[in-house]
Amino acid sequence: MKTNYLKGALLLVTMTALTHAANAQSPANKKSYLANTKYDDIGGKGRERIETNYKGKNYRMELANNKLLALVVDGEVIPSTKWNEYSKEVAAIREQTRKDRIQAKKDQVQAHHDQQQAKLDQEQAARDQRQAKLDQEQAARDQERAKIEQERAAKDQEQAKRDREQAVRDQEQARRDQAQARLDQIRAKKDQERATEDRRLLQQLTGDLVADHIIPNEEALHDLSFNSEEMIVNGVKQPDSVFKKYAGKYKRFAQGSSSYQDGKKQFNGLHIHNN
Repeated sequence: MKTNYLKGALLLVTMTALTHAANAQSPANKKSYLANTKYDDIGGKGRERIETNYKGKNYRMELANNKLLALVVDGEVIPSTKWNEYSKEVAAIREQTRKDRIQAKKDQVQAHHDQQQAKLDQEQAARDQRQAKLDQEQAARDQERAKIEQERAAKDQEQAKRDREQAVRDQEQARRDQAQARLDQIRAKKDQERATEDRRLLQQLTGDLVADHIIPNEEALHDLSFNSEEMIVNGVKQPDSVFKKYAGKYKRFAQGSSSYQDGKKQFNGLHIHNN
């Protein structure tokens, strides 16, 4: 199982300064032989992380107070029991890393000196160019102001266009809403009329059932099933002659599938509740 010592993203500082250092020194100075070295001193708290390619192998190591805590070679976590096998490589990498860091600091100092001299040379030219730059900046500000005003005018026009288009859409939606409201009113009226008619027909049918002595009184109707094939009253299927009589008189109920059960009625998909 891999150790957790190197788990997570390593905060490594790319050692590009080593290349600049080698170029800045005389030919007698040696360039680092460590390829693609990355180093992190972890905030200067005595902890180090080093990642480099040494003699064809990739080494990653973590140290604390100059003591090795973790070692990975070519992606393989090396257990502490085998660290002594890599002691020469680790020592060589650490020594070269130390030298590279020292050389990098020297190169940074030299680069700073070069920058200071370049700065002095540029300051004289900058003084000569300053007035021209001021004039250019003023012209640029004037152009920017004109551009902003043009953009603002374009935005205002675009917003006005969007507002007009939205107003048209709102009007169209209002017309559709009004039309839908009218349809809903018509549909509600038809539903009410149908429900009223269903109640009237049910009351009439119940009266016929009493008159035909199928039930003793109107309150005795507890269950009714009526469709195009049969009529069942309180669980009793009625004779064919009775079914035909009622089917002919109450075609609306017989054409679909109507039912009544303990005060709840459904006629052709409509639900009616007694008050």
